[in-house]
Amino acid sequence: MLKEQPARASNGFMMIAVLLLAQILTVFLVVTMPPLIKLLALLAAIACFICWFGFYMVQPNQSAVLQLFGRYVGTDFVNGLRWANPFYSKQRVSLRVRNFESSKLKVNDHAGNPVDIAAVVVWKVVDSAEAVFEVEDYENFVSIQSEAAIRYLASSYPYEAVNEGDISLRSSGSEITDLLRSEIQNRLHKAGVEVIEARISHLAYAPIVTGK
Repeated sequence: MLKEQPARASNGFMMIAVLLLAQILTVFLVVTMPPLIKLLALLAAIACFICWFGFYMVQPNQSAVLQLFGRYVGTDFVNGLRWANPFYSKQRVSLRVRNFESSKLKVNDHAGNPVDIAAVVVWKVVDSAEAVFEVEDYENFVSIQSEAAIRYLASSYPYEAVNEGDISLRSSGSEITDLLRSEIQNRLHKAGVEVIEARISHLAYAPIVTGK
């Protein structure tokens, strides 16, 4: 499994000053120096110009995953104007807390009764490298795996408890919430995602049971 590591990047404002001075100096040498030194200065000026493409922004609660020709080189978490190797690709990943609400799913509970169930999942990315590289599309992965976990939970417990003290979808609110969160988290740990909260937002017998 890929392990996230901090990227080697620099303060963008400092690099603006450095590159500006370097660009002025190389242009001056190109204009004033003999041919051989002028050629070297011209190459240095071109390299300096390319370095201007290394700037990027990192907003609060955001990270930038850096790659060099397909190889992961690190993640930058420092906010503000940043600079890194201009040949690095920079993929921004939001670390903000997000909500996902599933559609109403028709599932047979543990007793075989068809029920309609939906849930709200509160989550955030905690490992940017895993989110980018371990799964194809981590946002889509969250939605699909969350709905799979909801279906699994709904089929594992009855809508109504048969015996007093048994866990049921309707009566055991806190237990079901904890079980749902744990089940979703187990499915999402490979995607670098933390499930903060998961709770049932809709629960009812399907119309075929109620007769409506």
